[in-house]
Formats: sequence, C-alpha cells, structure tokens
Amino acid sequence: MRAGPGVTVLERSGSLEPAGAASSLAPNGLRGLDVIGLGDEIRALSAGQGDGGLCAPGGRWLARSSEAAAAECFGGPLVLLHRATLIDHLAGQLPPDTVRTAAVAHLVDPGDPRDPTRPARVGTSDGELEADLVVAADGIHSAVRHALFPHHPGPVYSGFTTWRVVVPLPGVRFAPHETWGPGRIWGTHPLKDSRVYAYAAALAPAGEHAPDDERAELLRRHGDRHEPVPAVLAAVRPEDVLRHDVHHITDPLPAYHHGRVALVGDAAHALPPTLGQGGNRALEDAVTLAHHADDLPAYTADRLPRPTGIVRRAVRAARLHLMTNRAGTAVRDTSITVLSKAVPSLLLRSFNEVASWRSPVEDTVSFGADHDSDQGRDGHRDDDARDRGRAPDRASDRQPLEENTP
Repeated sequence: MRAGPGVTVLERSGSLEPAGAASSLAPNGLRGLDVIGLGDEIRALSAGQGDGGLCAPGGRWLARSSEAAAAECFGGPLVLLHRATLIDHLAGQLPPDTVRTAAVAHLVDPGDPRDPTRPARVGTSDGELEADLVVAADGIHSAVRHALFPHHPGPVYSGFTTWRVVVPLPGVRFAPHETWGPGRIWGTHPLKDSRVYAYAAALAPAGEHAPDDERAELLRRHGDRHEPVPAVLAAVRPEDVLRHDVHHITDPLPAYHHGRVALVGDAAHALPPTLGQGGNRALEDAVTLAHHADDLPAYTADRLPRPTGIVRRAVRAARLHLMTNRAGTAVRDTSITVLSKAVPSLLLRSFNEVASWRSPVEDTVSFGADHDSDQGRDGHRDDDARDRGRAPDRASDRQPLEENTP
C-alpha cells in the first residue's frame, strides 16, 4: 500500500444521507476500484443478473446475453448497485472528518505549479484553503470548468430527459432488460437487496416537467409496456422518481487541467448515459490523476483522447436508441435481431473497446492516510462521487459529480 496525501472533501449538500438511484460499474470502472483495494468488495455486491437483453415494446426479445458471456467478453462482471452503497464503501476508505458537509466552495486562484509560492486557493464559508492540487468534479454545469476555460461553449442539451427509480419489489422475478420504443427507452434491473432499479428516457424539450407528477408521466409514457414494467410502476410513489435532462459536452476541452486544478468526471467530459459510462469514466480519471498527480499535462495527455471518443459514441448511440421513424426503427430492430442470432456476442463485443481500459497504476493506493484537518484537500461530491484520484497534500476542490446516468 502506498500512503496517500491529506485530503479534505467539501460536500455542498447538508449531509451524506443516501440519495440518488443506481450506478452501473463496468470492468473498466471496477479496475479503477481495484487500485484502492475495493474492486473485489464491490464485485461481490453484484445481484447476479443472469440472462437479459434488449426488448421491443411488447416484450419480444431483440437480443439476449448472459452474465457469464459478459464476464468472458470483458474479463470481468458488470455490477449494478445503489449509489449510496458505493458511496458507503468509498467513504470507508477515508479517515474520519475528511468530508465537510454543507461546504460550498469556489475557485479563487488556480495557482501555478511552476511557482512554489503560488498554491491554488479555494474559497469557502469558513475562509480560504490553499492547495497543491485542486480536483474539481462539480458536474455537468461545472463552475470551475467555466472559470478555467471561460470561452468554452460548455454542455449542450442532448435532446432527451431521463427518469430513475429504485423501489422494493420482493417476489417479482424477471430478466434484466432494456426496451426500446419510438423515442422512448425503459430499463429494469434487479439489485441484490430485492429492490429494483428502473430508468426511462424520452425525447422532450429541455426543462419540461409533468403537469401533475413524474410518476404519472411515466405511466402515460410506459404504462402499456410488458411486465415487469406495470409492476414496477405500481410500486413507485411520486416522490421516488428522479427526473433530469441530459446534457453532454460536444466540443472537447483544450485540456483537463489548468494551473494546479484538474477536472474529472462530468466536469471534464459529460456524455449521454447510453453507454452507462459516467461513473466508470470518473473512476478512470481518478486513478489516472493519481498516477500523474505531479504532472497535470501528462494527466491531460493520458485522458483527453479516450473520453472524447466515448462522448461521440454515446451521442451516436442515443440517436439510434431514440429513433422515432417507424421504418427506421423496424430496420434497426430487425438488424439487431438478425445479427445477434448470427453472432451472439456481437453486441457485447461492440462495447469491449469501452470496457477494456486498464489502469496505469500498478500497485494499490490508499487515499488520505496522512490526513491533516488544517492542510487537506477540499472538494465536493454528490451521490455519484468520491470516486476520485490522488493528489499532493494540502487541498483539492471537489464539487458534486452530476452523472448523466439514467
């Protein structure tokens, strides 16, 4: 184990109470967790998805696969778990008092790594903190990103919105699936604790909300779907439903760093959730930053090409998944069915490039082992976060990571 630096996490919400929905961890994200010694622990939380696949709105299978086939293809499992569970495990790696809640922060000065007398400075309600490295993960609409690159156009609306729910559904058995209909997506997946994670997506104007409540909106859009969709919706309360518009960064940033500040996660490369890679790429960022903590240009050089390509791929996938033209969707569905029967592993193999990432860090890293409450790293994280990288001691600014994951 290599001892990590002192770390302080600034959390803008008032507590670390469980919130959010579920996170999908692919082999690339799990390899990132291996670096901090959590990979196998998280893999053990897999619900055992079994056979599953892609359905038409009436329930007809377009393509099927299995957990074993995915593990063989990717060299490891796909793990779905509640974000709160992941956060609990990540928080367990941190020394006491590392996380400061209700702590809103802003970047005062990015600092200069060439000048030892000019650290980065982060403002908080309790005063300023100095930082050898600021790690900014303040999400899709990152204020830190805007401060570093004020002329960058920022994220654009992806053209669709998402809903997410986690509900108890004991005794209801089903194959995990995603269902594609014209301009609509629904997914249902079991968690290990008898709860179900369900998500939906649909083309919609930006900022639109249901005239009554979002459960009612889901019923209108997906109430006629095949089982277990009606059973899931029957168990959902209006307050269970999370709805968020999806945004992505079309124009890549010129760099993922400036001065002593590094951007990670959606702050650097927000993408649509169609590949399930939001949190996984943040884990990749964290581990890569740990490797290049003393050389931020190397961090940018290592990370910039890969996320940029994945964002473009996710945007193309969103267009395919949410097609509205009936003739086009018929051709799409028929092609998927024929190809999946002819080459059963084809759909899995198409994801292999995304899931095949390997960590540049060979040994295990411990974060915050030498934590000092006066000279820590400061940062924010929300229910998608604490999947962060190593930095030199003093501080890092971590804003909430707002994943585009349905």
